[in-house]
Order: sequence, then structure tokens, then C-alpha cells
Amino acid sequence: MTDDPEEAARTALCQGPALVVIAGPPGCGRTTLLRRIATAVPGPAHLGGGLAMLAAVPALALSRAVRARLPGDDIPLLAEAVRSRVRGGLLVLDDLQHIDPATLAALPHLARSCRVLVALRTPHRLPDAGHAALRQAATAWIAVPPLTADAAHALARQTAGGLSDQAAAAVVARAGGNPLATIALARQAAAGRAPIGEDIDQVAYAIATALADLPRPARTALAALGLLGRPAPPALLGTGAADLLAAGLVTAEPGGSLLPVSAYVAETAAGLLDAPARAEMHARLADLTPPAEAARHLAAAGDPSAAYRKALGAADRLAGAERAALLLFACGLPTTVDPRVRLAAADAALATGRAADAAEVLRPIVPAVFLSADPGAGPRPSAAADPLALEAAVLRGEALLQAGDPVTARDTVRAVPDTAAARVVAARDRVMLLSVLATEPMTALELADKIAVRHPQPPPGIQAALAAVRATHRQPGWDDTLAAVADTGGDPLITRWSAWLLVEHLAAEGRLVDAASAALRAAATAGDDLAYGWQTRFLAAADWALALHGPDFPATLAWDGTEGVLRRAANLTDRALPEQARAYANAATALIEADTGLLAAARARLDTAGAHPAVAWVAREAAWLDGQPDRAARTPTETGTGLLAGLHAITARWAAYDLGAPPAAAIPVDLPAPARRTLTAWAVGSGLDDAADSWQPVALREQVRCLIAAGLTSPDRDRAVAALLRAEHLADSAGLTVLAGRARRGLRRHQIHRDTRSPRSEGRLTQRELDVLRLVAAGEPTRRIAGQLGISAETVDTHIRASMRKLGARTRTEAAALAFATNPFETSEDGR
Repeated sequence: MTDDPEEAARTALCQGPALVVIAGPPGCGRTTLLRRIATAVPGPAHLGGGLAMLAAVPALALSRAVRARLPGDDIPLLAEAVRSRVRGGLLVLDDLQHIDPATLAALPHLARSCRVLVALRTPHRLPDAGHAALRQAATAWIAVPPLTADAAHALARQTAGGLSDQAAAAVVARAGGNPLATIALARQAAAGRAPIGEDIDQVAYAIATALADLPRPARTALAALGLLGRPAPPALLGTGAADLLAAGLVTAEPGGSLLPVSAYVAETAAGLLDAPARAEMHARLADLTPPAEAARHLAAAGDPSAAYRKALGAADRLAGAERAALLLFACGLPTTVDPRVRLAAADAALATGRAADAAEVLRPIVPAVFLSADPGAGPRPSAAADPLALEAAVLRGEALLQAGDPVTARDTVRAVPDTAAARVVAARDRVMLLSVLATEPMTALELADKIAVRHPQPPPGIQAALAAVRATHRQPGWDDTLAAVADTGGDPLITRWSAWLLVEHLAAEGRLVDAASAALRAAATAGDDLAYGWQTRFLAAADWALALHGPDFPATLAWDGTEGVLRRAANLTDRALPEQARAYANAATALIEADTGLLAAARARLDTAGAHPAVAWVAREAAWLDGQPDRAARTPTETGTGLLAGLHAITARWAAYDLGAPPAAAIPVDLPAPARRTLTAWAVGSGLDDAADSWQPVALREQVRCLIAAGLTSPDRDRAVAALLRAEHLADSAGLTVLAGRARRGLRRHQIHRDTRSPRSEGRLTQRELDVLRLVAAGEPTRRIAGQLGISAETVDTHIRASMRKLGARTRTEAAALAFATNPFETSEDGR
């Protein structure tokens, strides 16, 4: 990479989606460099940034950039809303050190599909996890270098042309290569007021001395901007606003609000105020700002009681993440906090996914009830008389459970007495059961029976917990119970969690069509509630189940075949997604690509798909299809359960067969019947053709693989040939190009040669048809192909249909595979 930060940033941003971070200390010229890069990079720029006083407002930095109100409580939906507005432009965020948590969490998502340029002042106070995620997602992390001695000397001369050589050298030496310090010190030196003193912040000193030349109203206005941490209308800043504009220290935004050119300068101006003056200014700002912001100014002014009342009043008029943030803020003030406010804050935090914060805000009132260090001891006598404290205990237990600490969750609720209110007892039993299920699955069976007796008409939370136990142990009726809870329309946390549990357990049992149906129903419900993260997760799981099942989808699903799966998966992976959704979407697409001969495209997709048992299996399967059994034999860390565990074992068995190596002795437990029968038939050396029939309602490709195995291992030539012929027919009908080639190779072993030529037309493919198929082979959807070739989507579809007709292909992916394969049934090292 070039040493020039501007050129390095431009290069990274011109090559496609990227996240470039410009980092450096105060006054180093980050903002100037940011604006220069934004001007040089093609496309519209969307400018925004963090604001110190409003750092807790969800998605504020991004809202400023795209000029729209955004959903700050659903990170994938937030990222998608920004991506849809930025598209081919450039997202520019300044002052990342003041960024709100939602924007920070969305940046790694946006980096996959957008060009993002941000500036971060160092040192910063970003949380360690957020900083690590930002580092990992960054395409380039560029530190702004200090000015060279020559550049600093030139800047000093440009600022104050009358400086002597000796004075200019002193300015350069004291500025330390910092542009802002160089300018300020040069001005002071030219005015005959060079700073005196050692071991001081040269930048802050330079700013302070420069601000001393401003009229008092201007200094007050600039200090107000520093305390506000956001743009402000001139009327709020008073008479000094005009002087700040004239001095070039602020700029006007669309709408008239004033924004400091340097946030650090404004913060330094605020820092120059002594404590009483700063408190007085915060109190004045509290009278001029909206309630949510005023509460924070009152707290900074040293009036926590007024801040508490103001925060509660503001929270009553808000919802979602903003309400949760204000209630948590109120609970953190050094004043008496009503326990009911803590309960409300915990409820709001749980609803927005802040489980750890919900548990922490309840800590002060839970130990007051359960002071015993012995987890087995009962509650103190006052416990039953304090219903709020009991409710806090079970709510904290639920928060700890959702935060991934089942042991502490169980210890927190186990002292809640049976004499508590019915809903509190139900919440206790739910936490106890799910905690035991996470730590001692077998013990959970006995506890579930006791809880079922205690709640003959269980509320939804108990129903979901009981269903989770039944699903884990595959007890009869588990699916109906989970489906009933998922369809209640009650607490969305419970219903969506239950629906996801239902989808995953149905898929693990090999009931792929049922899993897809349940996922589509849940996706529709989540979409109605604008729960984008859950919606995309369910849609991706449905596509994965249907891709594995094969092309014969039931008419009730109204699905449009493997081409529809490819199209939807491509659309999903083009967006900001939760990791689980991205994994399933990539696995579905890569499996179809690998089966139809586009092995290079499949491998490229899998390289960036992330860690997941489904992705790991498709990667092994693609290696086996590509004639690399040594790679397919490598067992990943996580192989999943149920059907996925069986597929991993079957691929490993095939790899061992191709390598001539002994297979793994153990067959995984709790496999669906088709996988168990297949592995058993491999182990005993017979019965593979019968095992193939058990795959027919589950996964067509596995039925074909089982028939190929029967044809290669059966000692009876007639039975072997019959199995291979059947495998060839099924693979051809389904467009499973590589497996059809394997079947034909097996037939050649028995001296049966098949005519593999497709019924092509007399015409040859045109250059435009080849261009289109080349992009199809790369996995591009129709709209992208149209954009790259400068033609309409309808023209792209016309070329694809013509190519399919000429090549005798049933799908667009098969056409691409046939067009670029020397022999479509004999795959080479690179999959073409």
C-alpha cells in the first residue's frame, strides 16, 4: 500500500465496497483529509458523524448522513436502510469517537456492500468489542502521519508570513507536526505572544490562546456547541453565533443549524470554563433543549433529581431503544430510584436486546431480597411481602439467561417462593427449566414433568420452555407444541425464539419441507413487525432447506425452483445480514452452484461465508465433487446435529472410499433414518440401493449419491448397472450435472457408454450470450448482469433463454456450466 494516506484511501474506495478508517490525534487534520478524499472519490457523498452529547441516540450518526430517521433497534435493518440509500455513493462519517452504539454495530455490515469512509480521533473511548469489530471489518486503517518538518515549516509560513526563520523553527518544533497546533502557534508567534511553559498540551494551549481573541459571546457560543456535541440553531447560541461564522469556526448545515468546523476546538472551548460556569451553562442548555437531551444537561449541571424527573418524562413519550436508553440513564443517576423504574428499564432493555444492561440495572434491588450466599436457602421472611423484588428477581434471571449465563440465572430465581404471584412463579419456572436444559439436558426431563404438573394451563413462556425440552429429546408432539407457541402472536421474543427452534429441529430431523414452511410463516410475521433481522434469518433458512431438498417442491409452497432459491439468496447476501442468515444463504447458493458444475463460484462464495456447520458441509461436499477427497476428509470443528451431522459423516465416508482409506468407525447418534441407514449400509457393504429410497422425500441429491454408491460397491453387476442408470436419470432430470457425470463414469466401469451430447440447436452462442452466461457462472443476479453489460433485465432474460435452448439446458446455471466446460461431466481442478 502507498505511504500517502489520501492515495491509499482513494485506491481502497475505488475498488468496491470497503471501510477505510482515518485515525489520528486531535488537530492532525483528519477532517480535512476526510473531505479531500470524499471530494476525490467518484459518486455522491453522504456526510454525517458522531456527536458527543447525543452519543446514546441510536443511529444518529447514520441518520445525519442519509437525512432520514432510521431504525436503531434492529442493526441488520438499520444497515440495510442505509445501504439502500447510499447504494453506489460514499458514506462519510466524521468524529467516530462520539459515535452511537447502533452506528458502530452497523459499520461491519455496511462494509460488505457500501463504500464507507470514517475518521476516528485517538485516543478514543470506543468499547473494546466495538473497536475490535471495526478493526476486523476495516479494509484499510490509515493513521494520519504528522507533518514533515518541511511541510510544517511551509504551513507556518503560509499562516504567518512575517515569521523569522528562528521563530518559524520554534513553532515547528513545539507543534510536533500537528497542523492545528502549527497554525495556532504561528499566529501567536506572529502576534508576539508565543506560549511559555513546559509539559502542556500544545494543541489545547494553542486553541485556548487563539480563542482568547474572540469576543466573550462568541467564546460562550463555541463552548455551548462543545457541551451540546451537536449542531445547534443560531438562536440557541445567542449573539456570538455571527462572530463564529465570521471567524470560520463554524459552518452552516442545510436548515441553518451551525456546526463547529472542529469538534475538538469546541470541546476545548467548553473545557476552558471553570466548574461553576460549566454547570451554569449546562443548566441554561437544559431549558433550551428537548427533554431527552435536557435530562443529560441537568445531570451534568449537578442536579440529578431534576435530571431523573426529566428523563422519566421524556421516556414516557418514547419507545424502543430510545426509551430503554433514557430509563437506564435515569437508573444510573446518583439519586433515589423507584424500583418500578428499574423494572421498566429492565423490560425495555430486554425488548431491545440489551440483556446484560437489563440484568445490571436490577442488581441493586435483587440482593435486598436474596441476601443468603447459599443458593439452596429459601428467601428471607420479607421476600414474600415484596412482590416488586420478586418480580425483579425473575426478570433478572431471564436477562441473565438471555445474556448466556444460565448458572447465575438459575441461582437468581431458585429462592422465589411458590407463594408468589402466579405469573412470577411461571417466570421463575421458565428460567429454571431453560437454565437446567442448557447445563444438564437429562435432568431437564424430570424438571419439565414437575413444571407441567404445576402449570396445567401453562402460559406461553412455560409452553415454549417445555417445548424446547421436548424438542431437544425428540419427545412426541414437540413440533406441534413449538408451532402452537410460535403462532400465538404474544411476546415476540418468545414466539420468534420458538419459531426458530422449530425450524432448526425440523431440519435436523430431515423434515426439510416442513422446516421451510415453518420458516416462511415466521418470516412473514417478522416482516409485518419490521423485524428485519429475524425475517432474513427465516428466509435464508427456508432457502437452505429447499436447496438441500431438491427441485420437487410442494405446490403449497408456491416456490419457484432452484433458480428462485439462487435469486433470493443472491439478493440476501447483497445486503446487511445477521451472521446466521448469511451462512444459510451462502450455503444454499454454493450447494446449487457446486451441484450444477460451477465449482469455482461455489468455492469463492464459501471462502467468505463464515463459520457454520452448513457452510462447512457444503465446503467439504464441493471439494468431493471437485475430485479433491483429501480436502473433503478434513473434519471441521463443528458438524452440527441431526441431518447435518449425518451429511458430514456421509461425505467423509465418500472421501475415505475415494482415497482408499479406512472409514471412521463411529456413526453419529440421533441421525434421521435416511442418514443412519446410508451409513449402516456403507459399513456392512450392502443395502445402499434400499437406503436410497429413504432419501426420496428428504433430499434428491442424497438419493442420487446413495444410488451411485450402490452402483460402485455392489458385487452384482445387474443391480449395480440398474442403480447407476437410475442415478443418471434422476441427476439429469434435476440438473445435478456433477453427480450425473459420476453416474456415467460408474457406468463406464461396466462397459456401458452413454451419449452425453445435449440436443443443441444448429446455431452457436453469440458473444453477448457468452458474456451473459459468464456473469451467470460468477453468481451474478439478473439486475447486476444488466447493470454491468448496460442492457435491460428483460434482454438479459432473453439471452439466457436463448442459451438454454441452444445448449439443451434446463436451468440458467446448467447453461453456464455447459457453456464453459470442456466436458461438463468431468470436472477439473478449478471446477470448470
